Amino acid sequence: MMKRRLGRDGPEIGAIAFGCMSFGGFYGPTDEATSHRALDAAWDQGITHLDTANIYGMGVSEEFIGTYLKRHPGRFSIATKAGNTRNAERRFNNSPEHLRESLEASLRRLGVEHVELFYLHRREQALPIEGVMETMVRFQEEGKIGGIGLSEVSPGTLRRAAAVHPVMAVQSEYSLWTRLPELGLLKACEDLGAAFVAFSPLGRGVFTDVMPDPATFPQHEFRRDNPRFSEENWRFNRIYAERFAAHARERGVSAVALALAWLLNRAPHVIPIPGTRTAEHVADWSPAGDMVLTPADIAEIEEILPCGFAHGDRYNEMQNRGPERYC
Repeated sequence: MMKRRLGRDGPEIGAIAFGCMSFGGFYGPTDEATSHRALDAAWDQGITHLDTANIYGMGVSEEFIGTYLKRHPGRFSIATKAGNTRNAERRFNNSPEHLRESLEASLRRLGVEHVELFYLHRREQALPIEGVMETMVRFQEEGKIGGIGLSEVSPGTLRRAAAVHPVMAVQSEYSLWTRLPELGLLKACEDLGAAFVAFSPLGRGVFTDVMPDPATFPQHEFRRDNPRFSEENWRFNRIYAERFAAHARERGVSAVALALAWLLNRAPHVIPIPGTRTAEHVADWSPAGDMVLTPADIAEIEEILPCGFAHGDRYNEMQNRGPERYC
């Protein structure tokens, strides 16, 4: 797999990384052995970077990665996150005490003394980002983290943060049906030398060869309350997704690989992080790394999936309380 750099001065990693939210049960039940098989498959495909967070399964994702790394030390670089809480009164906590406590707990679960990248998962608006960055810089100076990341922030917040210290990566949702980052955030990352890490690059399972069926989602599955999968909206979104899958088949590639290739062709600092619970799906990702799309190819894809085609917001009201809105 080709390599991309995590930020201007960060480590080189596989151009496609592994998002480990599924290990925490967000898309249905899983277990340690199944997660470990998925990590074996990722390594075999040339994936070298894992992206997790302390709230994925309330530590379960980190624990599964930790037990894997105990058997395979040094195999993957790790990014994790903190700043979200389960406290109804204070959903986001960016205080120095909370971030330090969260980081220390993550390191214990992962079984490491250092992570390559540590994200502020969501910004707490009551605290100036400059002060939060100073907290993160201290973690870096102590050798606990290699670089600082921000998640779901605006270009303005990124620029304020980078004025304090370089930001290694910014993570936001980005895919063929979520293109908000094109309205300033991708450019800000490029200007400041930050990697742009695209989560949900496959539209939460939409850009695949097997369409999801919202009627079968388990009761507590993340997508069950997502507006784009509501009965009203999915009947439109499915039509677009099926057209894209048919186009991929005509090209002789999978819808998964084509959707990831589209992202990789957007800019050299974009790093998609698809996720899965099972090893079987990992092999679908790697062909994207060798796929070069011409301007005519891009135009054809965007004729099928024009910018803004998605029916429904990407989050419901509850899910949308943390991301910064800037357009």
